[in-house]
Amino acid sequence: MTTNLPPSQHDLWNGPAGDAWVQAQTLLDGMFAPFEPLLADPLDAHPDAQVLDVGCGTGAVCLAIADRLGPSGHCTGVDISAPMIAVARERAAAAGKDIDFIVADAQQHAFAPASLDHIVSRFGVMFFNDPVQAFRRLRGALRSGGNLHAIAWRSPAENAFMTTAERAAAPLLALPPRAADGPGQFAFADAGKVQALLRDSGWTRIEITPLDVRCSIAREDLPTYVSLLGPVGQALRAEGLDPSTRASVLAAVVDAFAPFVQGDRVVFTAACWSVRAQ
Repeated sequence: MTTNLPPSQHDLWNGPAGDAWVQAQTLLDGMFAPFEPLLADPLDAHPDAQVLDVGCGTGAVCLAIADRLGPSGHCTGVDISAPMIAVARERAAAAGKDIDFIVADAQQHAFAPASLDHIVSRFGVMFFNDPVQAFRRLRGALRSGGNLHAIAWRSPAENAFMTTAERAAAPLLALPPRAADGPGQFAFADAGKVQALLRDSGWTRIEITPLDVRCSIAREDLPTYVSLLGPVGQALRAEGLDPSTRASVLAAVVDAFAPFVQGDRVVFTAACWSVRAQ
């Protein structure tokens, strides 16, 4: 019997999604650069901190954190994607930064108990199959008084840029629907749900506040962004897709981003939650 189950997070991030993020690393680093100081700058006051970056991807936030830490401080990155971690290791070595990178599912990994001062994440905590289990495990890795600062997307309705490609491609391509409840980009859209799962996993002093961040990419990079990332990017890279169909979909989708074009830049506001807890 044939099933149409979505790929597991492991298969997704060690397959098409991970490969796409590796290919788009420079583009994505530029797009999401405004988030780096939000997570890294507070560590200027804690140069000796032991820090974990959850869902570290290709390492941009880890590198920014390492710049703030002193010789007694240390940053570790964890991600389920082996291809992305390989790039992160190369970047850290090239920058001369002593950063540890772990290929693992943070929901399952056996972190050393009470070994960390801070846990941060930029768009990495929305992909847990069991968030309560994951956050309980992460909490156990923190020392007394340790804290969490994660940034996650709010709702699709508040992030029109992130759904433009799917809406434009829908008449031309069969795209899988986004899961209404489960791992994914907008899994933390409901602040009440996030508050409850953190509370249920033992966290205290939970603060979830709206965070709106201006992001942009070069206009000339828009076709690359569309053809690599998200459900549309995955569909456009699928084997067997007729080249003429691919070209027409890509043209239609790029045109749909016209409201975000400002000169030679494509500009949007990332509507997020800043999630803090102890």
